[in-house]
Amino acid sequence: MELRHLRYFAAVAEEENVSRAALKLHVSQPGISRQIRDLEAEIGFPLFERSAKALRLTAAGKVFLTEAWEVLLHATAAVKKAREVAKGRSGEIHVGYAPSLTVQILPLLLRAFQGEFPQVRVALHDLSSEEMLTQLGSRKLQVALTVRPPAKLLRGLAFVELARYAMVVAVAPGHRLAKLKAITLAQVAPEPLIGLNRKDYPEYHAETKKLFAAIGRKPNFAEEHEGGTGIVAAVEAGRGLALVPSSLACIVGTRVKLIPLKPALPPIRMGALWLKENNAELMKKFVAAATSAGFDSKPV
Repeated sequence: MELRHLRYFAAVAEEENVSRAALKLHVSQPGISRQIRDLEAEIGFPLFERSAKALRLTAAGKVFLTEAWEVLLHATAAVKKAREVAKGRSGEIHVGYAPSLTVQILPLLLRAFQGEFPQVRVALHDLSSEEMLTQLGSRKLQVALTVRPPAKLLRGLAFVELARYAMVVAVAPGHRLAKLKAITLAQVAPEPLIGLNRKDYPEYHAETKKLFAAIGRKPNFAEEHEGGTGIVAAVEAGRGLALVPSSLACIVGTRVKLIPLKPALPPIRMGALWLKENNAELMKKFVAAATSAGFDSKPV
């Protein structure tokens, strides 16, 4: 039994005439008659009482018609839903994000995207850089919002820059360096440093080590945390200083002071990352929404 059998049967039942049903469906009368006979032969009972002038549904035919319409309506709805997903207007997209880097732009991006595609569910995943790369590769994520990975890790991936942030020093308001307008790495070096978890953010530790090596020093890591929230709390408690992106300015308030580094370091390039071979319309539309949002987030 195929959907066309049900469509032909429903049309004949509605018109109570094979000729009119054939005209409605733009098929030949013999063709539609044959399909009805094939359907009756398959299900094992007659659907119509036939006379010289008209067709009437049998009692079994009336029950079958009700169920046939349910099947046809469900099939139509399934096609519509699938078409919306294929066009990127419905469905679900999984997005990984780095909270400290996306705290400014993520609400704006989600508002822009959901405004255009309200039927799409955006599932957000707070992950480390390594976790995002792994889950992009396994297709658990479609897009990652994160710092631009080193060139060696970009193989097979596409990256579009969305924002640049300056690296600044987070200092407790009562710290002796808090009154300065700018801080050098040499001034940071002897202080206890609060940073990200080494296991989940190896690139962060490698880059920090390079920065201090340039002035002949080593970073004095005293604590490691899983994210920006823990780092800010530790700095606020006076447990040390931290090198953080200027994007955190919108959430720290007066809890800590964010002081520019002197000389300024190259900005942190944050953007959207995805598999080059991923041609899903939903992913393309999410990236397009991100790139067209026009974030005002240049380095301070």
